[in-house]
This record gives sequence, C-alpha cells and structure tokens, in this order.
Amino acid sequence: MNLTDSLLPSTLDWLWLVFALMLAWTLRSTPWLVLRKPGILNLMLGACVLVLGFWQIKAGIRPGLNLHILGATLLTLLFGPWFALLGLMLVLLLTTAWDGGWHAFALNALLMGVVPVTVSWWIYRFADRYLPNHLFIYIFINAFVGAALAVGLTGVAATLALTEIGAYAFTDLAHTYLPYFLLMAWSEAVTTGMLMTVLVVYRPQWVATFDDKHYVNNK
Repeated sequence: MNLTDSLLPSTLDWLWLVFALMLAWTLRSTPWLVLRKPGILNLMLGACVLVLGFWQIKAGIRPGLNLHILGATLLTLLFGPWFALLGLMLVLLLTTAWDGGWHAFALNALLMGVVPVTVSWWIYRFADRYLPNHLFIYIFINAFVGAALAVGLTGVAATLALTEIGAYAFTDLAHTYLPYFLLMAWSEAVTTGMLMTVLVVYRPQWVATFDDKHYVNNK
C-alpha cells in the first residue's frame, strides 16, 4: 500500500479520471446534513488523525511497497461509507503532501479507499440483513472479520494491479508481498475490533452503524 511514483508508468494517467468520477459520486452521495449534529465534525477529524497516525507506522517490504493499518473498516462503521471515503482521501492527501507520490495518488485512493470501504460496507449490510441482530455479531463480523477481509482483499487488489502494470512479477509478489497481508489482516482485525468494542459500549452515539435498540435492547 502507499504505492510510489516509481512503480507506475505514465500511461496510468487515465486513473485520475476514474478517481475524479469516484470523488464526484462520493461528494454527491454524502449525507452532509449529518454534520449539523453537535460535535460530529470534531469526531470525524479526530478519527482521521488517528488513522493518519496508523499510516505512519509502516513496514517496508519491497522498494516502493509498505504495509500499515488502513483504518477503513473503522471509519466505515463509525460514519458510513461516504464519510469514510472522504476521510481516507483526506488522510491520503496529507500523507502524499508529506511523502510525495502524486502520480500514484489516484491508484492509491482506489486501492486504499474504495476497495476496503466497499468490502467493509458490504459485509456490514450482509450481517445486518441476514444474521441475528446481536452485539457479538456486530463486533465479530462487522469489525473483526470485516476489517480482516477488507485488508486481505486490498492486498489481492494491490498485487493484481502491480502485476498488471508490470511493476513486479506475480510470482514474486505472491511470495514476498501478499503473504504479509495475512499478518496485516490480523492486526487490522484486532485493532478495529478492540476500538469498536470500546466505542459501542461507552460511546454508542458516536457509531453511525450501531443502535442500542437494534442490537441490545431487544434481546
């Protein structure tokens, strides 16, 4: 994750169009009236600062490649998919402004924003519709399993993208890059699961996807 400019050929400039369309759709779909709630903007910005901190704790695997906790599932469960995407774009913007790599910004946004948020939201919707409305289900499936799958599938998407653009051979990435996502999936799952457990117990009003009446009071 956080792919660098050196890995991407100039022929990928068309990804900026894809990113622009995604951003326009996100801005159009975001429920902006939510920001009228007292303190919600401060909460969102604070969560983005936390995720930004996660992104700074990273490990390099190969030249131009590094791994870190994404925080995508955490933001998705806290604020919903649209605000989660915008939050991750803000974190990526600040990271890129500091580290450089504007040519890779669009691809990074798609890989570290769209992919994990989409996976996290689909898992939440599946659990909400088909599984029992129970606190354990919410924490284990949405936070723990959702975070693990989001990171794992992001790793698969990144591997396929790097192979397609010719940055590395698939066999090379399959042995030296992709396996580390199993470790990152566990780290992401534990971190997200712990944080969401604390939040739904002590600050359930901060979690947009959680409702006491839905998961607790009707038991």
